[in-house]
Amino acid sequence: GSENSIEDVFIINGDGWKKGRCEMTKEDGNILDYIVVCISEFASEYGMHMRDSYQYLSRYKGIEFLKEFYDVEHTLSFHEVLNDLTVLCRKNGGTV
Repeated sequence: GSENSIEDVFIINGDGWKKGRCEMTKEDGNILDYIVVCISEFASEYGMHMRDSYQYLSRYKGIEFLKEFYDVEHTLSFHEVLNDLTVLCRKNGGTV
């Protein structure tokens, strides 16, 4: 089973990054780590700042997609994941 743990996390809010604490399962931690890496890779691919990448992926349903389909997406190459995110975000109105 999954163990709960207390983790230091960084939360993005309107004022930028802030450190907080929350309880999460190991699986939740793995998903969070994966999403952070995807945000970073997306930012690198398109020459964006991490914050802009996060806001774009949130607005156009990329973060939601990564959470919902983590079980499949995390088995793919980052090239394939970035392609999936690009296509999805464009279908939802994104222009990157």
